[in-house]
Amino acid sequence: MAKSEINFTIELDGDRIPEKIFWDATENPNEGINESKAISISVWDHYHKGLLGINLWTKDMPVDEMNHFAVDVVGNLAQMLKDSTQDPKLLEILEEAGKKMTEHLKEEAQKEK
Repeated sequence: MAKSEINFTIELDGDRIPEKIFWDATENPNEGINESKAISISVWDHYHKGLLGINLWTKDMPVDEMNHFAVDVVGNLAQMLKDSTQDPKLLEILEEAGKKMTEHLKEEAQKEK
């Protein structure tokens, strides 16, 4: 049986707040450890029928990038539903949420100009 691994290393400050996040994978096309500012991992616990989630971001992650990350997570979730369940109502709800979030970020960016 083939195996694939994904590994995360989190460097914490004295207060246990993430300073750096690194990830690597056996099938990583970038060949090597990669640094990131945020991760969101969701695992389905089929025994308890619930989500096990880890959301981490570094203390120097800019707020605007965190907002864009959140929009991308919603888009990724919509793509997952499209690929797996094809539930049209859930897909519509997520796509609409993603559009509203994107519009909001555009409006905020205009205010800053």
